[in-house]
Amino acid sequence: MNYASFYQKSIHEPDHFWLEQSKNIPWFKTPTLGYSQLSNQHTTWFEDGMLNMSYACLDAQILAGRGEQTALIYDSPVTGIVKHYTYNSLHNLVATFASGLFLRGIAAGDTVVIYMPMIPEAVIAMLACARIGAIHSVVFGGFAPHELAMRIDDAKPKALITATYGIEVNKKIDYTSLINRALNEATHQPEYIISFARDTNAEFPKGIISFNDIYDTKTIEPVALPSTHPLYILYTSGTTGSPKGIVRDTGGYATALKFSMENIYQMKPGEVFWTASDVGWVVGHSYIVYGPLLQGCTTILYEGKPVKTPDCGSFWRVIEQHRVKVMFTAPTAIRAIKKEDDEGTKLVQYNLNSLQTLFLAGERCDPSTYDWIKSKLNIPVVDHWWQTESGWPMLGIMGKIDQRAAKAGSAGFPVCGYKIDVLNEAGELLHPNEEGYVAVKLPLPPGCLPTLWNNHERFIQGYLNKFEGYYLTGDGGYTDDEGYYYIMGRMDDVINVAGHRLSTGEMEELIASHPAIAECAVIGIADELKGQCPIGLVVLKDGLSVIEQLIEQELVALIRDQIGAVAWFKHVVVVKRLPKTRSGKILRKTMRHIADGLAYQIPSTIEDPETLTEIELSLSAKKLGAAFIALS
Repeated sequence: MNYASFYQKSIHEPDHFWLEQSKNIPWFKTPTLGYSQLSNQHTTWFEDGMLNMSYACLDAQILAGRGEQTALIYDSPVTGIVKHYTYNSLHNLVATFASGLFLRGIAAGDTVVIYMPMIPEAVIAMLACARIGAIHSVVFGGFAPHELAMRIDDAKPKALITATYGIEVNKKIDYTSLINRALNEATHQPEYIISFARDTNAEFPKGIISFNDIYDTKTIEPVALPSTHPLYILYTSGTTGSPKGIVRDTGGYATALKFSMENIYQMKPGEVFWTASDVGWVVGHSYIVYGPLLQGCTTILYEGKPVKTPDCGSFWRVIEQHRVKVMFTAPTAIRAIKKEDDEGTKLVQYNLNSLQTLFLAGERCDPSTYDWIKSKLNIPVVDHWWQTESGWPMLGIMGKIDQRAAKAGSAGFPVCGYKIDVLNEAGELLHPNEEGYVAVKLPLPPGCLPTLWNNHERFIQGYLNKFEGYYLTGDGGYTDDEGYYYIMGRMDDVINVAGHRLSTGEMEELIASHPAIAECAVIGIADELKGQCPIGLVVLKDGLSVIEQLIEQELVALIRDQIGAVAWFKHVVVVKRLPKTRSGKILRKTMRHIADGLAYQIPSTIEDPETLTEIELSLSAKKLGAAFIALS
């Protein structure tokens, strides 16, 4: 079946389409109901089905004969450890740890917060919770205590599972002290604090249980759960400052992940899939843990960085050593490698013939980065788009049924189940090449969030009220004449210059094409005359010695030539680093506040707070120059 007919069936016959796909999941009770619309905009998928995600990921794979196949490879360049876990051994660890949790009164419906680094015990804890029906909420290891405290108070966990420390390149992050500060601030107090000792001689303070002491001498069977049972809560940033708890169901999510592993990523059982992300993010949930194991693949848990652990060849080493077929990472990781090795001298030192496709997501991939990595790897590179809320891709190239080539700058085409429209402020459909709000026609397919944890009203107001009958993604974009979709960033990254709505993403794309630029961001800052004016912040490639004024002149000329004088792009600031979240997103809003002289909060997700100080100093120095007086 080709893409067009397959996709149209998913849109016009969603019940039949997804019930067919659900047959690929090992249910305890096979569902007969597809989509259900309940009261107050509550929706469900496969309401009458019963299953268990831990069973589907482990027990079912063993029954299919994969017991001695490698399920998980732990590759940790920061510790020098590489370990392999078969489906049998991972099953035994999960089932005995789950038994230990259950013996302590943790059962279906209870919540468990997991605050851990990228170590196998994090995956074991997630799958063990799923086995007994406990709802896990993974908080990115190293998050600020205040942010952790807010999540503890919202999720109200019966247990908090952590480790003694995490490792950032060559620095230990003391999790125990962060946990103590969070618990001192939190109103809710978990009944159990369970910690994994990364050093064998570690001693725990009174009241903390060793992770290894939870393991029981016997395994526990998986609990049969309704399809609608929450598998996990994953918190994402909210515009109000308080985190939003994205709820993920079990049956719809399992069906969607299985579908995506086959039709988007084209993975077969036994093949090696590597997602270079973190289990603290949705990408880690979907495509480090649950998706690959549901498909019977070998998944890689990588505790390291694209550079500095030990160098910019680390990704290529992992691909060669573990014979990776498909890799999934963020564009920011590729830019980091490109910045240190623009000629690709490290890349050619490794045998990458196992790698068939590279997938990118998490932020928009600018065409210059896309073209660079595609030319170096000489394989298909697919930039695709989705969100924490969706749980799996919304736009991409469904390679199993769609032979169209990816296009630089584009996130591809709608994935089955997603009717995606570009709308103007009035909710009217826009023509190709007109930029507007990206919205998804309801109902959302399986796997997407059904609500927010303990706050359904916020879910309705934040996602469903802007356009009737649509889910609002919050992103802006457009389609071209061939039907390719382009996601240009959050709608608040669209600036208004003298009444003209201009995309900072488009300007960034042009700036990134300059041969001296490693990375860039364009922000709109307040201007009394124009409303907003754009300014570019750029990071130069290593080893270059250029005059900042000359770079500025060249980039201003480039924007004027490609977009026009209407963009009013006049200023560029060269910086050493751009402030980012740990998942690689550039903190444009925070930089905008800095430039406008507004108060700002240091985001909990920031990778290095010192970058904000550097941005302040750079912008202040620029403002003192005569060339900057045009801006308020």
